[in-house]
Amino acid sequence: MEEAVVADRRFTEDLQRAHYDSIADAYQLHYADRCSRQYMREFFFTPMVEGIQLCGMRVLDAMCGSGPTVGFLLEAGATVTGLDISSRVIEDFREKWPGCEAVEASIFGSSIGDASFDCVTIIGGLHHLHPHLDEAMDELHRILKPGGYLCFSEPHIGSVPDLVRRLWYRVDPLFGSNEMGINVDYLEAVNANRFEVVRRQYMGSIAYLFVLNSLAFRVPLWLKPVYAGLACRLEALCNRFVGKRTSCYVTCQWRKRSSIGDGWPEET
Repeated sequence: MEEAVVADRRFTEDLQRAHYDSIADAYQLHYADRCSRQYMREFFFTPMVEGIQLCGMRVLDAMCGSGPTVGFLLEAGATVTGLDISSRVIEDFREKWPGCEAVEASIFGSSIGDASFDCVTIIGGLHHLHPHLDEAMDELHRILKPGGYLCFSEPHIGSVPDLVRRLWYRVDPLFGSNEMGINVDYLEAVNANRFEVVRRQYMGSIAYLFVLNSLAFRVPLWLKPVYAGLACRLEALCNRFVGKRTSCYVTCQWRKRSSIGDGWPEET
């Protein structure tokens, strides 16, 4: 049984690696442009780590891609390590961030030691891991120090946008066959004895769709700067009112308990 699980997990990873490699050039153009970088800084990075003093922390940027989160983390004074399974991605990461360590490995198992990091950040990586998300959470818990933070932003299930997204995933070749939103209620419940939920914030509307995800909508890159500023201002306003049923993604901040069943972990 264990061998079958491992084989299926490897198949899932191979599928995702091959899929990303097939769209990598277009993906980098649309998600690394100035408009998308500004969107991520304002609506992903900043709320995701709100209240955390990153200066001096060891941070793992898991499923890092070419490292869009790294600049933000370095500016905050963190020491950053990137982790990704794709050799192509890790090569790009090393070229872009030569002062950071880069680990080419699976999120399901790596050479990283127990309790190695103060914080782990993940942007849009968890929803690629179905049906093995629970195993990834085990690994993330293992490599975090007691009191360490797990911060992530992901598409989630249970919303009107998710209903549309599920249909879109089926017909658009840009998306992998195993991609789907995460069930954050389930994740919080099954990890309640290991993580304390610090913050959960539902976000995402017009700018998420047409600025960050311009590739999915086949928006020409030259057109994005024309409307990006207005779209982001509208999104900032909409985020005051969106909830689980109306948002496109969820931003979460968890903290690893000092021991199973504890309340807030002690500071380390």
